[in-house]
Formats: sequence, C-alpha cells, structure tokens
Amino acid sequence: MTTLTIASRFKGPPESGNGGYVCGLVATSLQADIKVRLVAPPPLETPLDLAPDGEGQWVLSSAAGPVARALAGRLELDVPSPPQYVQAVWASQHYPGFREHAFPDCFVCGPHRRRGDGLRIFPGMLDRGIVAAPWLPADNLDAGDGKVGVEYLWAALDCPGYFAVSGARRVMVLGEMQAHVDRRVHVGEACTVIGWKIAADGRKHVAGTAIFDEDGELFARARAIWVELK
Repeated sequence: MTTLTIASRFKGPPESGNGGYVCGLVATSLQADIKVRLVAPPPLETPLDLAPDGEGQWVLSSAAGPVARALAGRLELDVPSPPQYVQAVWASQHYPGFREHAFPDCFVCGPHRRRGDGLRIFPGMLDRGIVAAPWLPADNLDAGDGKVGVEYLWAALDCPGYFAVSGARRVMVLGEMQAHVDRRVHVGEACTVIGWKIAADGRKHVAGTAIFDEDGELFARARAIWVELK
C-alpha cells in the first residue's frame, strides 16, 4: 500500500484536488497505463491510501471512503493534427476564463495562479472546433532529470477537455480520465495543448486532449468524461 497526499497547491475547486493531477499522481505511483474514475472530491492535505483492489485494479481511499478507482488499460485515441504555435497563442488570448471562471485558483487553468505556481494553460477556441493553448512548463515541474513529471502532464491534459465540451458556459466535474504519455519533454520547452469534443450523452460529455512538443510532435494524449452538475 502507498500513501499519497494532495498538497493544497494542486487544487482544482477550492477544497479538492485538480482531477487530472490526482489521476496522474496515481498513474505515477503505479507506473502503469490506467483509467481512473473519480468517485469523490479528492481532499487536500489528507493522507490517502492507494491499494490493490483485484487484478489490475486499485482504489485510492481516505478515512471517509473511496476517492478514486483505477483500472489497468492502454489508451487508444485518434488525435487531430495540431495548430501552429502562433495559432495556439492567438486562441489563448480569447480564453473565456479571463472573463469568468468557476475555479479561478485551479492549478491548471486558473487565471489567478502565477507562473511557477500554476500551469497557466488558458485554452481558447479555434475555427476548426478545437481549443488550444501554448504551455511553457516551469522549472519546478522537473522530475529530477530536467523533464516534466508525468503527474503534471496528466494535469495539463485535464482542463482543456472541459473547455472543449462546455464552452465555459456549464459547470462540470471530471468523472473519468485515461491518458498515455509516449515520452516526457524538458521543462521550458514550448508546447501546444489542444482539446476537442468526442461525444455527449445527457449530462456526460467525452473530450479528447493532447500535447505536442516544440516541433509539433505528439507526446501525450487523454480521453476524459466530464459530468455536468445539475
């Protein structure tokens, strides 16, 4: 069994962890390709136990009960071609979260976070139906080898999916996420993050996200289910 703690820095909503970061922390701890389903808001600054729960399955729990369940499996996802970096910069200038944001202190997309504190990924819509943003990973995302830690790549793959399916007009929470990282990039490398809508069924919305390096090469992707709150 492994004990994990979500530091308050990595919040999404004010009192709980950013979903993508939490899922990525589980994936990093297990060193496995997994799908993670969030079953309760991940509490901050609280010891969480990560333990096996059957073959190829794990559960992340607090004293109050399960927080997330993980299932082994490799992601299969078709990814659109990326925009030019300058297009991502343009799209980010039109980020709807600059005008109104449900969680302005979110580790990934919160406009109140400073560089080096949050990821500051601000996706805006492009004409071809995807959202895009530039991303320069800060030095403190270094996993110790000059490259960005896997948990931060999962986090970067999180919020752009929300903006792809919600248009920032509906409050949603991350319900499930599955990601695959082909390789890690160096801190300070100019990346492009995109998100796109895959499907919708009632209050459930499926999004795809991906990250490309400074040469436009894909290196990480994810599929997520977002649940619209009643």
